[in-house]
Amino acid sequence: METITYLPQELIRIKRDQGELSREQIAAFISMVSDQRMSDSQTASMAMAIFLNGMKREETAALTLAMRDSGDVLNWPDAERPIIDKHSTGGVGDNVSLILAPLAASCGLDVPMISGRGLGHTGGTLDKLEAIPGYNATPDISKFRSVVKETGCAIIAATANLAPADKKIYAIRDITATVESVPLIVASILSKKLASGVSGLVLDVKCGNGSTTSDTDEAERLAQELVDVASSAGLPTSALVTDMNEPLASAIGNATEVINAIEFLTGQSRDVRLYRVIIQLTAHMLMAGGITSDYYKAEATAQRNLSNGKAAELFGKMVHELGGPKDIVENFEQHLPKASIKREIKATRSGCVNAYQTRDLGMAIVALGGGRSHPSDQLDYSVGLSEIRTIGTTIEAGETLALAHVNSEEQFEDLSKRFNKACEITDSPAFIRKPILKKITASE
Repeated sequence: METITYLPQELIRIKRDQGELSREQIAAFISMVSDQRMSDSQTASMAMAIFLNGMKREETAALTLAMRDSGDVLNWPDAERPIIDKHSTGGVGDNVSLILAPLAASCGLDVPMISGRGLGHTGGTLDKLEAIPGYNATPDISKFRSVVKETGCAIIAATANLAPADKKIYAIRDITATVESVPLIVASILSKKLASGVSGLVLDVKCGNGSTTSDTDEAERLAQELVDVASSAGLPTSALVTDMNEPLASAIGNATEVINAIEFLTGQSRDVRLYRVIIQLTAHMLMAGGITSDYYKAEATAQRNLSNGKAAELFGKMVHELGGPKDIVENFEQHLPKASIKREIKATRSGCVNAYQTRDLGMAIVALGGGRSHPSDQLDYSVGLSEIRTIGTTIEAGETLALAHVNSEEQFEDLSKRFNKACEITDSPAFIRKPILKKITASE
């Protein structure tokens, strides 16, 4: 059979003009990205064309599988426990993975979690973990396998040979305002999950002004697309649509979110909305893995292993196995980077915390150096926010809205102004949104 050679500019033109790319053309696009026959500017052009014109489900499925097949595809022939994973579409103050992976492992699952770095205003799980000194988010595959076998969970980056095309496109999306593209989100998430060899997947699709999908209907469509594309590729998947109209945890940043996660695992402090999301996601993972078919039993198992300390123990073990301190859970303050200034951000008026412009809070941390404006940017892991007041809190003028973790007076002034601008305080009571909005299963 004759091999057709495709030119990058011709593939871009087809999608620019609202055309449909064939499976072969999509495979050629990913092949060119992988072996650098397509320049960064051409890849960015294709990403923008896809962002503006979308893709049909068949195109998205082809893109997902081509990205999966751009590198190694793992299998777990010696696994003695169900291999189940979770993925979030990204939010602000979303440190769920840090807690959920060891919690699900403590309940009888193996969780080989391939995670990403920050995208736009959303924080990245890997960036948070790399705030821990020595943590190796890029181990070789044999180490990855051994940590999962010994600990039950490991959170790492996609290795150079695991969906490598996604890694290149992912970095370009971050700096070209194409993060929100549904086909690119679907292909990015699912290519890594399919390549990691999991047998079941639960998705946390964020919805609100702190997510990449602010509209509820849009978030539900994204969730349905993810579930249906995954299922058609042979990966049983379900999704929860969750609210992201305020930070999920009461902390934003890298080290600050790690601290929040450790305090959650040990029971020192647990944000209510975060707790509800984690317990429900864990319960659905246990059901996906066949641990139980009864949701309430799954939820009770998750609650028990959170309370008895097993999840905290596994988090510490995972961190140590991947190069971090052995006593990270017990002595996190000794190990995590600290900002030189920790100061209260005060409310400028009395009333009720009615709303947050959550995306602006995420971008405020990016502006401090806690996120990237360019793929090569070095992060300041110490900066961030903690003790953020939840929507519905009644507050007096001059009381604390949040704690700023910064490294200069100028940073504090900037963060304080940004926070107060993003926080709406009114005389009227706030509308409290449920953290879990809907469950999505595969279309019939």
